[in-house]
Amino acid sequence: MEKFKGALVVGFLRLFALLPWRAVQAVGNAIGWLLWKLPNGSREVVRINLAKCFPELDAQAREALVGQSLKDISKTLTESACAWIWPAQKSLALVREVEGLDVLHAALASGKGVVGITSHLGNWEVLNHFYCAQCKPIIFYRPPKLQAVDELLRKQRVQMGNRVAPSTKEGILSVIKEVRRGGAVGIPADPEPSRSSGVFVPFCGTQALTSKFVPGMLSGGKAVGVFLHALRLDDGSGYKVILEAAPAGMYSENVEEGVAAMSAVIERYVRRYPSQYMWSMKRFKKRPAGEKKWY
Repeated sequence: MEKFKGALVVGFLRLFALLPWRAVQAVGNAIGWLLWKLPNGSREVVRINLAKCFPELDAQAREALVGQSLKDISKTLTESACAWIWPAQKSLALVREVEGLDVLHAALASGKGVVGITSHLGNWEVLNHFYCAQCKPIIFYRPPKLQAVDELLRKQRVQMGNRVAPSTKEGILSVIKEVRRGGAVGIPADPEPSRSSGVFVPFCGTQALTSKFVPGMLSGGKAVGVFLHALRLDDGSGYKVILEAAPAGMYSENVEEGVAAMSAVIERYVRRYPSQYMWSMKRFKKRPAGEKKWY
């Protein structure tokens, strides 16, 4: 049954990727609108997250952001389906603007390991192709449950000659070793970790359990950190990739200081492009001691 489900999903993705770009976005927009208007778990998670993270918004403005977020999240998913199937160069052609590429070039020329840091903001699948076109990193990812889909993604995500590492003990070790020997890696910094692997730091008006992994690799200047995001342009024609050097605080040997500095950068981008963040994920499932669960 799992094989059948996997083959069905992959077959659907291949058919979907045949659609024109504007049709891909239109389908995503329509799915998002339905998710906004019909009762479903994703809508409730988005509402909870936005109510906690943007308490300064009145009810009308917040609900409008809920709707736009669900539309943008759905467009990210339909656009990503194309990035999973298309040749990498076709996805790269959608990168219309790049800001801060010199930051990555300087990091790569430093002689140290480079940690590319991103989050669930914008389109991380297009970003993957862009980053891998600049160097040959190991990309850290969480494998999907369906084996056929995992095999497809592992194949598509290494089109530029890079490698991938699943979020397993072996994958984590391969990422650490790559950085230590002066290579490059790419890591999403915002998935909620286990309690032992993270600390609570401020994020968008609340406390969020945040991974110590990336700041741990940078502490003491052992490696160089670069933030990367691919944000959807307002006209829908493609993306703007923004690169930024990790702030000094992320190199601190104080764990909480390093994690808080990383969280602050991600928050700044999320507040700038709030609807493009994946508010449908249960980012705040674990809460500080004594605080009631959100979901």
